[in-house]
Amino acid sequence: MSLSAARSFLSEATHGEQELDANSALMELDKGLRSCKLGEQCEAVVLFPKLFQKYPFPILINSAFLKLADIFRLGNNFLRLCVLKVTQRSEQHLEKILNVDEFLKRVFSVIHSNDPVARAITLRILGSLASIIPERKNAHHSIRQSLDSHDNVEVEAAIFAAASFSSYSKDFAAGICNKISEMIQGLDTPVELKLKLIPTLQHMHHDAALASSSRELLQELVSSYPSTAMLIIRLLLQYLKEDPRKAVKRLAIQDLKLLAKKAPHLWTRSNIQVLCECALSTPYNSLKLGMLSVLSALPGSIAIKQYFSTTTGEVSPVPHHTDLVKLAQESCYHSNLLVAAHGITVLASIVISCPGKDVIPLEQETVMAMESLILLCSQDESKTAQATLKTALSSLVKMLKSCPHLSQSSVDLLLGQLHCACDSARVFICQALSAIATQQPAMAEGMLGDLIELFRVASNRDSEKQQELLVSLATVLFVASQASLSAEVKTVIRQQLENVANGWTVYQIARQASRLGCHDFSRELYQGLRTRVASEHFYFWLNGLMEFSQAEQCLSGLSDGDYSAAMSAISEALKSYQKGIASLTAASTPLSPLSFQCEFVKLRIDTLQALSQLICTCNSLKTSPPPAIATTIALSSGSELQRCGRISTQMKSSMDEFRSLAARYADLYQSSFDADYATLRNVELQQQCCLLVSYVIEALILDPQTARFQELGTHGSVRAESDYELRMLAVFMRVLEEVETLSRKHPPVSYLHTNCLCDAVIAILKVPLSFQRYFFQKLQSTSIKLALSPSPRTPSEPIPVQNNQQLTLKVEGVVQHGSSPGLFRRIQAVLLRVSSTLQAKQGSDVKILLDSKSNEIEQQVEPHNDFFSTQFLLNFSLLGTHTVSVEASVVDGSGIEWNTGPKTTVSVKSLEDPYSQQLRLQLQQTQTGSQPTAQRNLSTRFQ
Repeated sequence: MSLSAARSFLSEATHGEQELDANSALMELDKGLRSCKLGEQCEAVVLFPKLFQKYPFPILINSAFLKLADIFRLGNNFLRLCVLKVTQRSEQHLEKILNVDEFLKRVFSVIHSNDPVARAITLRILGSLASIIPERKNAHHSIRQSLDSHDNVEVEAAIFAAASFSSYSKDFAAGICNKISEMIQGLDTPVELKLKLIPTLQHMHHDAALASSSRELLQELVSSYPSTAMLIIRLLLQYLKEDPRKAVKRLAIQDLKLLAKKAPHLWTRSNIQVLCECALSTPYNSLKLGMLSVLSALPGSIAIKQYFSTTTGEVSPVPHHTDLVKLAQESCYHSNLLVAAHGITVLASIVISCPGKDVIPLEQETVMAMESLILLCSQDESKTAQATLKTALSSLVKMLKSCPHLSQSSVDLLLGQLHCACDSARVFICQALSAIATQQPAMAEGMLGDLIELFRVASNRDSEKQQELLVSLATVLFVASQASLSAEVKTVIRQQLENVANGWTVYQIARQASRLGCHDFSRELYQGLRTRVASEHFYFWLNGLMEFSQAEQCLSGLSDGDYSAAMSAISEALKSYQKGIASLTAASTPLSPLSFQCEFVKLRIDTLQALSQLICTCNSLKTSPPPAIATTIALSSGSELQRCGRISTQMKSSMDEFRSLAARYADLYQSSFDADYATLRNVELQQQCCLLVSYVIEALILDPQTARFQELGTHGSVRAESDYELRMLAVFMRVLEEVETLSRKHPPVSYLHTNCLCDAVIAILKVPLSFQRYFFQKLQSTSIKLALSPSPRTPSEPIPVQNNQQLTLKVEGVVQHGSSPGLFRRIQAVLLRVSSTLQAKQGSDVKILLDSKSNEIEQQVEPHNDFFSTQFLLNFSLLGTHTVSVEASVVDGSGIEWNTGPKTTVSVKSLEDPYSQQLRLQLQQTQTGSQPTAQRNLSTRFQ
C-alpha cells in the first residue's frame, strides 16, 4: 500500500469498498511522515484529522499525536504549521492523549529555538493545548516572556496563547492580568497591538477581584479612547440612546438582539419603550433596521404581552397610541425591504399576542401592509426581496391561523400573484397556500381551479427553480384535494411531468403524494420510475414504495357497514404489503439498512392482520352464537361474559394483541432519535390507533367499568398539525363518542357492540396512511461507536478471569454525527447497561449463591467533545463461560431516553483460582485414598 491508498481509505467510503483497520492506516501515514520528500510528509500530516474522525479512540490518537510531536520537533516551519493546523482541527480529541508529558516535552523543545517564527508556532500550539495543560508553569513562563519579544509574529502568538490559558487557568489569569493591563496602558504599545490584547480580558472572570479590575480598565478605555476602533463595550440602553457614535450603537444593538433571543422574560415595558423611542428618532436606516430586528426577536414571548398589560392603578394602553405600534406601522411601508419585513413581523405579533376589540382595527392594517409587501417582492428576484417575501408570508400564515376571517382575501391575492410572480416567489407562495389549506380545509376547495390552470400553463424551462415550482404546485394540489385527486387533476399533473419534469422531480412529487395520502397517483409515479434508475437497490426501493401505495389504495374504497368488503380489502392490502416488504429488504444495504422503514411496515402489516382478525371475531357472534348452556356456565363461573360464548376469550386475546402492537410502536418511537417531529407524531398516532381499539374492546365487551383510554401517546411529542393528524383525531373523537353513547344505553354484549367495533375499524382504515419524511429522508444522523477493554485476541476467544477476582470492564465510546448535528435533538447523556449471562457451566460440585450468577449494572455518562469513557466492575464467581452485553442508549436535553444502540457482546471465561483448585484436588485425593484403607480394615475383621 502507498500514501494514496491511505488517502482513499480515509476518504468517504463508497459502496462496496473494503475498509481497512485503524492500525493499517496509521502505519501508512507513518511511512509518509518518514518520507524524504517534504510534499509526502505534509500530505501525511494533513490526513491525520480524517484518521481521528474515523477512529476517534484514545490509543490510536495518543500514538498519532506522539508521531506528530516528533515531526514538529525535527521538521521545518512549514511542517510545524501543518501540525499546528491538525492540532487546532482536532481540538475535541486532545483529551484522549494519554502521554501528555511526553507529547509536551517533544513540542516544548522548539520554544528554545533562535527562530522567532518557530517560537511563534510553538506558542500557538501550546495555546491550542491549553485545555489539557492549563497549569504547566514552563508554558506560563514562556508566554509571559514572549510578550516582551521584539518580533510582532511572536507577540501575537503569545497573545493568542495567553487568551487560551486564561480561559482555563485561574493562576495564569491572575498572574498575567497586570501584565496585559500595563501593556494596554503603556504608551509604547501600538494601537493595533492593544486591540489584540483587549479580548484577552474577557477571560478574567475566575474571581470577583479579577473581573472588577478588568471592568475598570475597560471603562477607562471607553473614556480615554474616543476613536471607533477602540470600542469594545457591553450592552447598555443608555449607550444606545445617548452615545453619538454609530459603532457603539451597532454593538449595543447586537447585544440587545442576543438578550431578546436568550432572555425575553427580562424585558420590561420601559425597556421596549426606550428602544422604540430610539428607533423612531434615528435618521439612519441601518440603525433602525437593527433596532427592529431586536423587536422582531421578541414576538411570541411574554415581553410583548407585558408591554400591553396593565398593573394595579394603571390605565390599559390603547394599541394605536403606543410607540411600538407607531414604529411598526411606519416601518411596514419603508423603502428598505428588510425594515418593512421586521415591521410586518412586529405588527403581526401584536395582533396575535393581544387579541381583543382594541386590536381589531390593526388586523386590517396588518393584512393590507402584508399584501402590499407581497405584491412588491413577488416581482423581484433579488435575494433581499425573496427573504422579505418569505418573512411576510410566514407572518401572514401565523396571523391567519389566529384570524381565520381574514383568510379569503389573502388567499385570493396569493392565487393572483401565482400567475405573475417570478419562479422563486411562486415556490414561497405555494408553501404558504399549502400551510393555509392545512390549517383551514374549507379554503382548499376554492384553490383548485386556479392551481390546475397554473399547473397546466407551467413554463417549459428545465431550470432548477422551475422543477422546484412543479413540486410546490403539486404539493398544494394534493393538500387542496384532501387525498382524493380527481381525474382532471391527475391528467394535468401527468402531462406536465411527462413534458417538463426530470426523474428527481417526479420522485419528489411521488413522495409528497405518499405523505399526503394520494396513494393511487403515487403508485403510478413509482411504477414509472422503477425502470429509470441505475441501481438494483433503487429499483427494489421504488418497487417497495409502489407496493405500499397499492396496498393503501386497496383500503381507500371502504364503505361503512360493508364488513365483508373490508376484510377483502385488507386481504388485498396485505398481499401488496408482503410483496413490498420483500422488495424493501432487498433494497437495504450495510450502509443503508432501512431499519426504521422495515419495522414501520412490519408493524403496519401486523396491525392490518389484527384488525382483520377483530372483524372476524365480531362476525363470530353471528356465525357461532353462544350455546344453550351459556347462561348456566355464566352463573356457575360468576362471569357474565360467558353468556356470549367463545367470543369473550377471542376478544380478550384481540385486546392483548393490540396492546402488544402499541408497545411495539412505542419501541419504534424510542429507537427513532434522528426522526423529525412529524414522523414521530405519525408513529404516535399509529400507537394511539392500537390503544383506541383495545379500549373500545374493553369498554364495550370486557370491562366497561374500569376501561380507560390513554389520551396521549408514550411521550407526548410536539404535534405537527398535519392534515393526516387532524383527520385521525376527528376519527378518535367520533369513535369515543359512539362508544360512550352505546355503553350507556345498551348492556353488553349485543350485535350493536360488535357493529360499533367494526365501524371503528373501518373509520380508522378509511384515513389514508401518511408516509412522513423520515421514511424517505434522514435529515439528522447520530450514531455511537463502542470499544471494550480488555478485548479478546480473536472474536471467538473468551477473556479469562479467575472466579475469586473481579473484572474491570472499560467502555469507551464516540458519538458520531452527520451533516446537521442537533437539528431536532441533541445528546445530553449516554446510558450504558451491562449484563452478563452464564452460557456454559463448569465444576458442578461448586456451590455459588444465585445472586452472583449474573451482573446487571447501569451507568449514565455525559459525553465531552463527543467522547465518553467509564468502567464497570463485574463479578464472575460461578465457573463457566459468560456472555457480557453492553448496550447504549441516549438521553436528550428533555430527559427522554432513546434506545439508539449499539449493543456489543464479549465472552468471559471464569476459571477456578489455583489455590481453591489445589485444595479441591487434595480433598479428592484424600477421599480416594481413604476408601481402600477402610475396605482392608473391614476384610481383616471377618477373617
